[in-house]
Amino acid sequence: MAAQGLIYYVEDDQHIRDLAAYALQQAGHTVRTFPDGTGFAALCAAEPPDAVLLDIMLPGDDGLELLRQLRGNPATVALPVMMLTAKGAEYDTVCGLDAGADDYLAKPFGMMELLSRVNALLRRSSLPSSGAAAGSGEAAHANHGEPSRREEQPLHSGGISLYLAAHRAVAGGRPVPLTVKEFALLEALMKNEGRVLTRNQLLQDVWDIHFAGETRTVDAHVKTLRQKLAEAAPGTEALISTVRGVGYRFEGGGR
Repeated sequence: MAAQGLIYYVEDDQHIRDLAAYALQQAGHTVRTFPDGTGFAALCAAEPPDAVLLDIMLPGDDGLELLRQLRGNPATVALPVMMLTAKGAEYDTVCGLDAGADDYLAKPFGMMELLSRVNALLRRSSLPSSGAAAGSGEAAHANHGEPSRREEQPLHSGGISLYLAAHRAVAGGRPVPLTVKEFALLEALMKNEGRVLTRNQLLQDVWDIHFAGETRTVDAHVKTLRQKLAEAAPGTEALISTVRGVGYRFEGGGR
């Protein structure tokens, strides 16, 4: 049985807002809707929900600004957040995910897919979050280099080291400031080195999403992951190869 919870949904289109709220309520969730973001971040801190749905195009503070406010507050930094928007541009997808959104769903979306995504958010919210502050933008890792020898042996290949318990990533001897999902994505790829992982496999393993639809969540995360690896150690981004029409593969050569 799917977890039930309190959902906050910010959407300025009343028709979409009412339709989504009705579907969520019929599935047993409690839903509070908001036509704009006025006072929203403060409300989330005072009365935190189990998950947040944010439209990007809003009057006043847009969805990305609201997300930054949530991720910038320790009281709301770990709230599961999904961006719901009519904008299909990759730039908005990447901005939302890189700002700390857990998922991204473009309109028009089906109610079954929405429910599946929300249920996945709620399941993740009940799990322990190692390095939850990473979702706020990654500053949690910025001051760490190679961990001490007393710590665990890392997952290592191609000049990249992952310290799973410490939730630290190092490339070329330099720390890589990854979000929680970027770290989990790199972990999945490295643990399956040499094997192609499909987008659906990665959605299930990293995001716990079993209804893929047309989401570009995996592609957007791979893009930002490659960018961060390149910034820390140029060339390491090429270790994540794209297998066109299938998915992604990590090819570190065990070095």
